[in-house]
Amino acid sequence: MRRSAALLPLLLVSGCLVGPDYERAPPASPVAPQYKEAELPPGAASLFRPAQPSDGVDRGQWWRVYGDPTLDSLAAQVDVSNQNLKIFEANYRRARALIRQDQSALYPNISGTGSAQQTGTGGQRGTGSNITSTVTRYDSTVGQYSTGFTLNWELDLWGTIRRQVESDSAAAQASDADLANARLSAQTDLVTNYASLRISDDRKRLYEATVAAYLRSMQIAQNQVDAGIVSRVDLVQAQTQYEQTRAQLVNESINRALLEHAIALLVGKAPSEVTIAPATTRLTVPTVDSGVPSTLLERRPDIASAERQMAAANAQVGVAKGAFYPQISLGATIGFLSGGLGSLLQLGTAAWSVGPQIAGTMVDGGGIAAQVQGARAGYDATVATYRQTILTAFQQVEDALAQQRILVLQERVQRAAVAAAREAERLSLNQYRVGTIPYTTVVQTQAAALSAEQALLTIRLNRLIASANLVKALGGGWRQEDLPPPVPIGGLKQANPAPPAFPPPGR
Repeated sequence: MRRSAALLPLLLVSGCLVGPDYERAPPASPVAPQYKEAELPPGAASLFRPAQPSDGVDRGQWWRVYGDPTLDSLAAQVDVSNQNLKIFEANYRRARALIRQDQSALYPNISGTGSAQQTGTGGQRGTGSNITSTVTRYDSTVGQYSTGFTLNWELDLWGTIRRQVESDSAAAQASDADLANARLSAQTDLVTNYASLRISDDRKRLYEATVAAYLRSMQIAQNQVDAGIVSRVDLVQAQTQYEQTRAQLVNESINRALLEHAIALLVGKAPSEVTIAPATTRLTVPTVDSGVPSTLLERRPDIASAERQMAAANAQVGVAKGAFYPQISLGATIGFLSGGLGSLLQLGTAAWSVGPQIAGTMVDGGGIAAQVQGARAGYDATVATYRQTILTAFQQVEDALAQQRILVLQERVQRAAVAAAREAERLSLNQYRVGTIPYTTVVQTQAAALSAEQALLTIRLNRLIASANLVKALGGGWRQEDLPPPVPIGGLKQANPAPPAFPPPGR
């Protein structure tokens, strides 16, 4: 028995691991040396230049590139108070607890029992006449005490438990990557909503200035009507345009309130707790360096999550295959039964048993084979998900790069259009004063000028959103090294630090 017990640890360490070992293979297909949309259009070298990365910048607080202190303070609250992030964080802790739970199956399980019982019999017998009587009581009480211990140890000779721990470890890493991805998404949503709110402030100021200008135009039309130069139709047209712009100003207040409420939700507060004072937009539009496509695989937490899910599914194939092999366990029990506590733990009151047990499925109608096939199909599904995640990531980067590059050119053209529209508005108003053109021309040029200003603000907002989306598409400041290390398991082959572009074929 002593020799067998000494050999057990050796058997557990050197025991085989059924199922395929997961390895991160080299890329199955080449990656483009650069992004297509990062190329500059002819003659645009002076308009667009990729920003140079700075090692001194904290990549984690990527929103600081916008240079807005209010945004900085709000973004810092996302990681602390956002309730969606708390959900992902709790899921990660649950995944880590599941690892410890499954690891416990590698060790013996010892349980104990104990009981104390009192049993007895009793009765009465009476004698005597109607004058005197005698009652005698007979009692019989017996005490019984018992205690015992049971040991059960399933020997993981085929590595089924260790494969499960391997799967849980990869799933926990995927959960941590999901948390990082949720954090990045919340930060991006905050930047997008904050930029929209500041552009809303700019749009309100545009409407306020336009309302004031239209009021002056309405006064000019009133003077023309009073002088008998034009009909009252011109005045009514001026009033219509004035009131319509006031309505747009009121509607913009609704839009800003909704954006402020959305920001409050992102920072984990009630809308009544968050008030952002109107201010001129101070957000600078950064030009984000995309790097090379090969680095994207290490910078996106969702890609890391998909790859870890693939590793977890690969280990599940081994777990399913383990059902083909018999389960061997070591069991031992010892019990003590005595009529008194003082003699309970004496050897004379002990009864014990010890020995191995083996159990296995002999005929199951193909059920285990079907489970293995299902596990392999699950692995193949994670492979497809991983590849699709990579392709989607490349698409998102290319989309954001195209927007970042083209919107720079569009803004330049739109600024020229705004200047021309404002000049046309000024000239038409002067010509109306001297009576050379009808007021309908003034209305048309004023509407065109306002529309051009609105379009310019929209383009600026699109540039801010595109820059935030590009940061998100590139993974923010996240790196593959940010994942928690896998749980070490004796006999398992550890994964390489860098993931492949495409995984090995399905097992």
